[in-house]
Amino acid sequence: MKNLRHSVFWPPFLLLIAAAIFSFTNKEGFIKMTTVSNDWLLANVGWVFSLGGLVMLVTVVWVYFSPLGKVKIGGKNAKPMLKLSNWLAITLCTTIASGVTFWGIVEPIYHVTAPPESLGIEPNSPAAAIFSMSTMYLHWTVTPYAIYCVPALMFAFAYYNMRKPFSLSSTLAPLFGDKVFGGWGKTIDSLCLYTLALGMAAAMGTSILNLAGGVKQLSGIASTPTLWAIISVVVMVTFIISASTGLMKGIRILSDINMKVYIVIVLFMFIAGPAAYIVNLGTESFGYFLSHFFEKSLFTGAAAGDQWPQWWTVFYWANWFAWAAITALFLGRISYGYSVRAFITVNFVFPSVFGALWMTIFGGTAIHKQMTEGTLGDILTNQGPESVLYAVLSDVPLSSLVIPFYLFVVFISFVTASDSNISAMGGISSTGVTPESPESPMLIKVVWGVAIGAISWIMISFAKIDGIKMLSNLGGIPALILGLLTVFALIKVSTAPEKYDVASRDELNEGQETEELKKVL
Repeated sequence: MKNLRHSVFWPPFLLLIAAAIFSFTNKEGFIKMTTVSNDWLLANVGWVFSLGGLVMLVTVVWVYFSPLGKVKIGGKNAKPMLKLSNWLAITLCTTIASGVTFWGIVEPIYHVTAPPESLGIEPNSPAAAIFSMSTMYLHWTVTPYAIYCVPALMFAFAYYNMRKPFSLSSTLAPLFGDKVFGGWGKTIDSLCLYTLALGMAAAMGTSILNLAGGVKQLSGIASTPTLWAIISVVVMVTFIISASTGLMKGIRILSDINMKVYIVIVLFMFIAGPAAYIVNLGTESFGYFLSHFFEKSLFTGAAAGDQWPQWWTVFYWANWFAWAAITALFLGRISYGYSVRAFITVNFVFPSVFGALWMTIFGGTAIHKQMTEGTLGDILTNQGPESVLYAVLSDVPLSSLVIPFYLFVVFISFVTASDSNISAMGGISSTGVTPESPESPMLIKVVWGVAIGAISWIMISFAKIDGIKMLSNLGGIPALILGLLTVFALIKVSTAPEKYDVASRDELNEGQETEELKKVL
């Protein structure tokens, strides 16, 4: 395969196939191995993920007000490759927006009906409702977006301003210099590529089950491996076609559509739902979130032997650290021509506000139904989380139109996020990717797309999706180490950006040479 980085592509690709074969041939052994490993990780390293997420958040705020904040990515004369509206839409849809379409309604019910035992909160009580909504703010606003923002910003500066290669190891260049591009750099790229592939396969499996539940709700067709295969093929073909058309076509068009459907569904759910309850609960819960932010962020449950933080907060942070590494390549690549402060606004501030708004409306609607009717907890226990989603949507006006529209939102959200990540995976698997030639070969994107689609179907059909989620979660350890090293690199750059800004120096030298030439002429 032309332009393939063999040492980066083959190890994660073959490991991904091996994981699928293991799960297919010995699903009990596979689940046991991943469960034991995952439990050990969360129990022994969970505190590092909690601290790591907080460190990322503090770093983002620090950089915004540092001298680096005024620096333009790509140099002083760089012109943006995307309009601001396109940049906003692509960034939002690339990160965790595909997750909110499912968890925004389902997760609050888990927290209302089963809050942490060590906190002494009575299930289904007013205190549980406030705890639930404030936890949604913790899990889906500033901290996760900070985890994405830091490595993406460091990569953007390293790639465009420091003129380093299209590689995750470029984020460590301020600390280790060009030594980092040897064997260690290839290992970093390969490992993070593996964890993202696993994470995408897990996310796709969840999306397939979600879509299958919606099809069953609308048509009565049973949710079986055959239906999953059909949905998998449709999703896979769509994001492969989009990713193959390049950034300025498929991804831009899909993200614009995605943004518009988000706006429509958010406005409709707010108007059709219990608006007064939503606003009041959101306001009270947001105050609780702010006043208990550090307590909630660093809650490990160790003193009381409570595993709730490991099941939820630590699991999220580990998973997002694993995803953020490769996603940083794509987010950094599309930021050319904007200032660092604009980058933080688009990659951190705006998505955090969106996450808070979405959780307030959808989470508030679900909590209201549980608090007034008490039915969703039983549905969750007896029928599964997908049934909770459609039980809530069935209650809103025009539900026969809302449910298919919401299915379209789920579909387009996952396709857009996959599109962006397939593009990044293709780039890191290839040689010759530069600012002047930013697209990787189409065949590499197709190979990754087909592999992830096939693995997803195999996992949900013959084993359990939990296994692949746990493997992705385990990838959070190397991604966490990389992320924390990236923090040090970014802080080092932020204190003296002119020292590292090769692009701006080159522009200055070219300008001086031009002026001298004019004088001679």
